[in-house]
Amino acid sequence: MDGQNWLELLNGQTWLKQVQETNQYTEKFGLVLSEKDTELLLAEKNNTLKAERRVEFGQSILPKIIYEFCDSSFLSQNNYVETLIRLQEIFYLYKNEMQDEITDDELIHFMREQFETVCYGDLDYLAETCLDIFAQAVRAGYRDYQETQGYGEFEKFDIVQRWDKELYLETLRELCWR
Repeated sequence: MDGQNWLELLNGQTWLKQVQETNQYTEKFGLVLSEKDTELLLAEKNNTLKAERRVEFGQSILPKIIYEFCDSSFLSQNNYVETLIRLQEIFYLYKNEMQDEITDDELIHFMREQFETVCYGDLDYLAETCLDIFAQAVRAGYRDYQETQGYGEFEKFDIVQRWDKELYLETLRELCWR
């Protein structure tokens, strides 16, 4: 076995162990990754890294993604692995799109907040709208997200008019009392 294959094998085993250890925390949310799941996630991570021309040193980003998203109301055991694969892809794509100006934690926080609030679990809307708009701002020099760690940023750039729950309830009350 040559040096490169040995190193890849060691990194893969370390990565698998890191991801499997997240089960101790996520099982309270009904989310568990099997050994087969983690092997699939590793293969998909490697494909994504190659596609995005990125290299990952040290700890994998996936445990951070898992811990950030595991209590989401939009995750279940049925969509857990597929969602993690897609979140990894989105993460690496937008690290490139934002030219590595944003930290891993800032990007993950931003992704989670939009996933829960604006996207309501829609990964395509997260990638194609929320992150696309935010990445344009970051590339243009926007840096205020550094003060907030990525939280509360999207409403500054959101071009879609959202409905207001309180206004809706008030209008509903008015209609019912007529």
